[in-house]
Amino acid sequence: MGSSNPDANSRKRRKIDPDSQTRIPPETGPTRWRTEAEQQIYSSKLMDALRHVRRPGSGGHGAVRDAADRVLAASARGRTRWSRAILTNRLSLRLAQINRKHKKAAKPSAGKSRSRKPVKKLPPVESKVKVLSRLVPGCRKVSLPNLLEETTDYIAALEMQVKAMTFLTGLLNAGAAGPA
Repeated sequence: MGSSNPDANSRKRRKIDPDSQTRIPPETGPTRWRTEAEQQIYSSKLMDALRHVRRPGSGGHGAVRDAADRVLAASARGRTRWSRAILTNRLSLRLAQINRKHKKAAKPSAGKSRSRKPVKKLPPVESKVKVLSRLVPGCRKVSLPNLLEETTDYIAALEMQVKAMTFLTGLLNAGAAGPA
C-alpha cells in the first residue's frame, strides 16, 4: 500500500544511539587524574580559590567545599557530565532562590494539597544503581555503562581532591605550629 506522498517514503528517520553522545573521550579516563602535573595544576588553582573564600563576604557555610568542587570541575574542563553539572549548579541554585521569592509573593492557597504517587519497590541492583546515579552529579538519567564511566572518573577526581586538600592542610598546620 503505497503512500500518495513520495517524500514520505524517501525520508527515513535515523535512529540515534543515546549513548553515543554521552561517551567520555578516552583522554579523560581515570588515569588522567593520577598524573603529578594534573595534581599540581589542581592544587594551585585550589589555593587561589581558597584565598577568595577567606575574604569577608565571600560565602557562608560550605563555601570551601563549593570552591573545591568548582575548581575540580573546571580542571575536568567540562568533558564529563559530573563536571558540567557542578559548573552549572551555581546558576541553578540562584534560579531556585529567585523562584522561591516569587512563590512567597504569590502566597499559594492553603486548601490545595499534593498527593504523592505510591512508591514501587525496585529490585536490589536497580535501587543501588539509582542511588549511585544520585551520588554522581549530573548522572540521574544516564545508562548504566555511562554511569559507571562517569563514576570511575569522578572517584579518581575526588581522590585527587583529597590528596590536594590533605597536603594543603599539612602545610597550614605546619605554618601554624611554626614560629609566630
